Amino acid sequence: MWIFISIIGLILVYLVWTYNSFASLRNRARNAWADIDVELKRRHDLVPNLVATVQGYAAHEKGVFEDVARLRSQAMQVQGAQAKEGTEAELTGAIKSLFAVAESYPDLKADKNFRDLQTQLAEVEDHIQYARRYYNAVVRDMNTKCELFPSGLIGSWFGFGRLSYFQAADEDREAVGVKFEEGK
Repeated sequence: MWIFISIIGLILVYLVWTYNSFASLRNRARNAWADIDVELKRRHDLVPNLVATVQGYAAHEKGVFEDVARLRSQAMQVQGAQAKEGTEAELTGAIKSLFAVAESYPDLKADKNFRDLQTQLAEVEDHIQYARRYYNAVVRDMNTKCELFPSGLIGSWFGFGRLSYFQAADEDREAVGVKFEEGK
């Protein structure tokens, strides 16, 4: 009789431990996603200042400014990892275009405000990268736990499931081309 009660007790302890570990992973993933959102918001807040600074020097580049403003607005409204991937990748491309425009204006590149904004944006991009890496590590742990037996079975009983990774866009995975000019 005591053996049967001990086995039932061990099973219950394992169920509770497994449930709690799933809940912990889910909460860590939510927290990690919130960290990504905070950094994306910081980037979204920097974009108007960057556009205004570049616009002061290159007013005739209207199409680039409109694209950045439109994509920033879209990126701020999108929710969820998979939906944000696409809009954030497009916004990143538009910001790169904005910096490409800035390359044509030496006075702009020398402007202290522009250099400060570039530095802040680089810092935010680093923070986004770190936050994405942590989020993806938590997602990996959760997905592994969902695939293992018997924890995956227990997780599905309690409604825990696989999470989506926050992945780089296809164009961000391509190798950067380096072009050398002759004689320099």
